[in-house]
Amino acid sequence: MNLLITGAWNDGKNCIEKIKAMGHQVVFMQYEKDALPCAYDWVEGVVCNGLFLSHPMENFPNLRYIQLTSAGFDRVDMDYVKAHGIEIHNARGVYSIPMAEFALCGVLQLYKQAAFFRENQRKHLWEKHRGLSELSGKQVLIVGCGSVGNECAKRFSVFGCRVIGVDLFPREDSLYDRILPLEQLDEALKTTDVVVLTLPLTEQTKHLFNEERFDSLKSSAVLVNIARGAIVDTEVLLRHIDHIGGVVLDVFEGEPLTETSFLWDKENAILTPHNSFVGEGNLERLKKVVIANLK
Repeated sequence: MNLLITGAWNDGKNCIEKIKAMGHQVVFMQYEKDALPCAYDWVEGVVCNGLFLSHPMENFPNLRYIQLTSAGFDRVDMDYVKAHGIEIHNARGVYSIPMAEFALCGVLQLYKQAAFFRENQRKHLWEKHRGLSELSGKQVLIVGCGSVGNECAKRFSVFGCRVIGVDLFPREDSLYDRILPLEQLDEALKTTDVVVLTLPLTEQTKHLFNEERFDSLKSSAVLVNIARGAIVDTEVLLRHIDHIGGVVLDVFEGEPLTETSFLWDKENAILTPHNSFVGEGNLERLKKVVIANLK
């Protein structure tokens, strides 16, 4: 197969010889917005992330294989992929561990008032805080029970939480107390202490967290979004953020987050720049996924 590898796969250059030894012809391009280093019709397979945002898929007449370096499919025209019988793989499982650790870390920072103690440390100030919370005994609702959701379930369970899942395809799974269908999300939100969003962005899930969903949240609830920013309606979030326990946001509808956003100054908000997926194990995990799928 004639394979185009982009710099979205950080370790791609180091794996070219191994892939060639498998019988593939390989061309590498560092930046996906650049001109292709080969003819479009030469390409039969790609390893990429947002390549098709700059190079329409229709330009690749012989494309039959796509390996994404992301877990989501939202940067690909899946209707085109299905209509043309193109085999496609995502990076399932590659980033799940660091993302789950991030979700847990964010909630603990809010529960244990980390910002308060950090600021007092900076000031060399010895002051106790009597408003710390415990995770033990809390109900955690994980919306999207894929590989990221599963890793979150493992970690919150260890802290003594009751973990409930919500998914388009409910199933029996020992990682969860139970998994509910999406139609029961509103009812589950009413008794939930921590909501973790790990579901993909689709037409069905865009602005899933709207006015109605925020109205269902407890006043002490913490919302974690490590999925896609557009799953949460930003305008609604801004109206409700002062009426819930807090938010842990790694993704936003508009990225980068504007300097004028009200979110920056919210004391009950932990904001990071789409960074939750980062971990030192990613390179090896992604390499295993790409090579296994090519085989």
